[in-house]
Amino acid sequence: MRINRQVILAFFVLLMIGKVVSAQQPNVLWILTDDHRYDAIRSFNKMLTGNEMSELGYVESPNVDRLTKMGTTFINTYCQAQGCAPSRTSMHMGRYPFRSGVYEFEYYNNKAEHCKPTLPEQMAGLGYQTLRIGKLGVRIKTIENGKVKPIDIYQNNIDFKTLRKEGFTGWGKDNFSEFDGKKLEKPIKGLEFFVTPEGEFKYTSLELERQRPEYAGMTEKIMKKYDMLRHYNKKKGKQIDNGMILSGVSSQPAGKTRDGYYSSIFIDYLNNEKQEFTVGSQKIHGIDPSKPQFFYIGYDFPHTPVLPPADYRARFQKHKYKVPAFDEKELKTMPAQLRKQVSHGYSDHFTDEEKQKMIQDYYAFCAYGDNLIGQSADAFIEYSEKNNKKWMIVYVNGDHGWKLNDHGSVSKFTPWDIDAHNPIVVVSSDKKSYPAGKVVRDYTEFVDIAPTILAAGGAKLTNKEFNYLDGFDMAKIASGKATKRDYVVGESHAVTGPRAFIRTKEYVFSMQTRPNKVRGKDMDWACNASYEDLDPALYYMPSDPHEVNNLAFDKKYEKIAKAMKKKLIGIVLGDNRVEVKWGKKADGTEVYRSNFAPGSNDHKLDLK
Repeated sequence: MRINRQVILAFFVLLMIGKVVSAQQPNVLWILTDDHRYDAIRSFNKMLTGNEMSELGYVESPNVDRLTKMGTTFINTYCQAQGCAPSRTSMHMGRYPFRSGVYEFEYYNNKAEHCKPTLPEQMAGLGYQTLRIGKLGVRIKTIENGKVKPIDIYQNNIDFKTLRKEGFTGWGKDNFSEFDGKKLEKPIKGLEFFVTPEGEFKYTSLELERQRPEYAGMTEKIMKKYDMLRHYNKKKGKQIDNGMILSGVSSQPAGKTRDGYYSSIFIDYLNNEKQEFTVGSQKIHGIDPSKPQFFYIGYDFPHTPVLPPADYRARFQKHKYKVPAFDEKELKTMPAQLRKQVSHGYSDHFTDEEKQKMIQDYYAFCAYGDNLIGQSADAFIEYSEKNNKKWMIVYVNGDHGWKLNDHGSVSKFTPWDIDAHNPIVVVSSDKKSYPAGKVVRDYTEFVDIAPTILAAGGAKLTNKEFNYLDGFDMAKIASGKATKRDYVVGESHAVTGPRAFIRTKEYVFSMQTRPNKVRGKDMDWACNASYEDLDPALYYMPSDPHEVNNLAFDKKYEKIAKAMKKKLIGIVLGDNRVEVKWGKKADGTEVYRSNFAPGSNDHKLDLK
């Protein structure tokens, strides 16, 4: 009997230990939006400027504003790359582009010797069940038996590539080699379609009309029906089937768009614990309640096509906006790489009416998305608290920003503040780590997201297995226990070509990092190139917050520019830089390194 008591006692001790460990691992919801300007959020504007509204005009964000009151806002967070894929890779890997070797939209594999598990893979290793809904943008693959294969870094993936073909969207596009059961004369890539409330698919493509005359006139009809404005070149004129959709109205009501389904399906998932349920043709395995949960929702809004639901659009059309002014004199001192992006996304030739609609619809789309964020956040908190689970929400306001005629352009891809500044809000049942209403003004970066979530999940970041992480646990940043950054850095190669930046509270310096994109070649080019060949830019934020006046060649700022150039070169080119020849099929594993200035990224920069 004595032995039985010991066994029973041991059993209950183990059971209690298990409960303690489980209780210490909060459910985590990571929410990420796309192409999201920080000025679309009232609370961010209040923190940064003292005014709730954007400098451009009316914005609406009650749900994110509520999250900032409930948790801690890291208002000076910057992304590492101003393009979707490299930015999302930096978040999922916790590494700078110059440490991961992922600089733009290339596909890559996890067999290169420097690769480490992604955030969701690490969370699964900590015992979490992981789920992804929506846009991922992490283009990682693997090599098995000499062949490159896609991999799922989340255990459960609700696949909208399939669901959009089944009408779970307002807008979508796909590649077609046949149409209406008949082979096309020439395959059509990125054929757009709109889904009506009745479930009808309406297609827009002049190439489809050419190959199938029975569809003649449909593209123009759809453009008019949904009042769409596509980006267009001044010389070529307006487009009806090419160019980004910058303005228009959704073919579906609120809640029935692609983003709307992200929220409603997530809520269904929470309500189907231990059960299998279906979404369209997909069977979804429900939550395993014995495990802590890591949820990721990648909303597509306000990325193009900018098509807010009709009710949101109507409300925002009542507001008139101040269009960012552009003087072409800025082009004279603008670096060539940044001029390239401006030319690529030039918008200052749009009519006043077109600019107004573009801005109105963008902020209307953001307001609609804010409502969806609120639905998901509330359902997550309710689920966690109902099950007596600790919880944490990490809200990231965009994988980068977006221009609305800022610098005469739309789109992203530049180190300018409007493209790179993306605040984060962390809300947690652990109010000690993330106090309600707290605003942290110290610098944070997207590489901080992975270590923050891992630490909350129970990872000991001081262990050797996590020494590859470039960022900090944001709980320590909030408490003042982390190293304080004097600067943030990043590098992106998309559209502009290879360009890196370093930003302090007063200055931002950027430059070209290499002469081409041939990985592993000319890695130290910038060390020997002339200052002029570096295509430099230097802006002084206190007197030039919109970064218009390039001071890189102003003698008064020569000392500042040289110091920032030296620091930036040391960090991105000399502190364990990685480049990989991934190859067209992501089959490259040969890693090239540059490490002539190890330890340069010490987060300290004295410009006095």
